[in-house]
Amino acid sequence: MNLLELRNRMKRKKPSFVRQDFHKKRLKKRWIKPRGLHSKVKQKKAGHQKKVSAGYGSPKEVRGLSKEGLIQAIIHNENELNNINNEKQGVIISGKVGLKNRLLLLKKAKEKGIKILNLNADEYLKKKEEEIKKRLEKKKEKGESKKKKEGKKEKKEEKLEEKLSDDEKKEKEKREKDKLLTKREA
Repeated sequence: MNLLELRNRMKRKKPSFVRQDFHKKRLKKRWIKPRGLHSKVKQKKAGHQKKVSAGYGSPKEVRGLSKEGLIQAIIHNENELNNINNEKQGVIISGKVGLKNRLLLLKKAKEKGIKILNLNADEYLKKKEEEIKKRLEKKKEKGESKKKKEGKKEKKEEKLEEKLSDDEKKEKEKREKDKLLTKREA
């Protein structure tokens, strides 16, 4: 029997280790060693939660490996990706990596035949590329609508100027000249 298979069998039997009295108010589920003098979990009494112990560990040779038996390596950039041995190591792309760089890393890893452990590369690439296309289309639509609005405003101004009589045009020009002159003097 393979050690990975053995680990999987052992994990199926392993209980979920939760903190004693986690169901009470304001306590989180994560494991904390019981320290009470009369604690039933600490005393390993039957009918109470199981206590963390060495017997629940996986075999030493496969400890920390992925399901496929690969060593897990976290990467943040292309340089780290270049140092990966695709036969022995699998890649986890850091959560701090942005979308643009993440897509580049996924494509490069796919070319080199490196296994990505925290994502399904094909589905993720398709999904994100579609989202990027939609964003670009929205930007184009916004730009076009702005141009249309600006064009409408200019047309309205032209119509208003045509409607104004000659006297009003002269008064308007005078005001503009006065504004310029007052600005120069100040």
